Amino acid sequence: MSQTRLTQMVKTSGCAAKLPPGALREVLDGLPVMRSADLVEGYEGSDDAFVYRLPGSDEIVMLQTVDFFPPMVDDPYLFGQVAAANALSDIYAMGGEPKTALNLVCFPSCLDLSVLREILLGGQSKVAEAGAIIAGGHTITDPTPKYGLCVTGFAHKDKVWANSGAQEGDLLVLTKPLGVGIINTAVKAGMASQEAAALAIENMTTLNKRARDRAARYGVHSATDVTGFSLLGHATEMAEASRVTITLHASNLPIFEQALEYARLGLNPEGLYSNREFLHPKVHIQNTLAQEVVDVLYDPQTSGGLLLSMGEGEALAYCRETGYSIVGVVGAQSDLRVSVVG
Repeated sequence: MSQTRLTQMVKTSGCAAKLPPGALREVLDGLPVMRSADLVEGYEGSDDAFVYRLPGSDEIVMLQTVDFFPPMVDDPYLFGQVAAANALSDIYAMGGEPKTALNLVCFPSCLDLSVLREILLGGQSKVAEAGAIIAGGHTITDPTPKYGLCVTGFAHKDKVWANSGAQEGDLLVLTKPLGVGIINTAVKAGMASQEAAALAIENMTTLNKRARDRAARYGVHSATDVTGFSLLGHATEMAEASRVTITLHASNLPIFEQALEYARLGLNPEGLYSNREFLHPKVHIQNTLAQEVVDVLYDPQTSGGLLLSMGEGEALAYCRETGYSIVGVVGAQSDLRVSVVG
């Protein structure tokens, strides 16, 4: 197999490679919206997948999403696992169950085909773990390796989670630690410890299936997953769609200690600064917070956790069962979308 380091073939890695949110919003705002009586949820509310009514069914709806990116690890099998887990997460974030997927591949001609085989096997392993199948895909030759999935899932029409349902008085639950974007940057720079790299890989390859399956037993008012636009970015989307204000408690946030260490050294991904520039007018951060904590708030996550808005009793019971963290509260709408306190 080729010994080429995949991360040395790319400028940005994982979800940090996303188009900056301001640029994306500028383009999308100028496009005509395509409408259909059967389209329940499109991209207007920044939901993680679209929701479409199935012909002939009054109960089941289809969820579909697509996600792919350049590698953030050098091992091709692990890269495939991370990319697949990240794409599957969008279906879980809508409360659905993934069932089918298509591979999306950009692959350089200079790499041995054994590398591609390992990427695809890695992706297949996570799709199988999700209880879904890969039924085909599409490949092109490209100087920068990229991999991901188009995923289709299904849900009962009354059990779909959306960005827009957060209610005043809800508590916010986060199901994975933060900081993998910063750790991945340190790995690429050759400055991360083996322990930090292993923690990031374990975090990124963990499906959000468990978080979704257990949350489905409780009352979830609103949900999203935390990926390239950072915790602050995805919380802002939820607040805007739900017409509420979200307050995050920094002291409750699960953060990798190594990410704080690397942020203090300035090992921050480019996407962190794009997120900060776009979100700055919409958020307020307590000025006593350490700069490295602020950096983590804007850090683009790859295959991050779910952010769930739940009634107080449901959230407390869910966290007692799972060990996940309550990180904030939902309040009445104000001029700010998100506020962060100590």
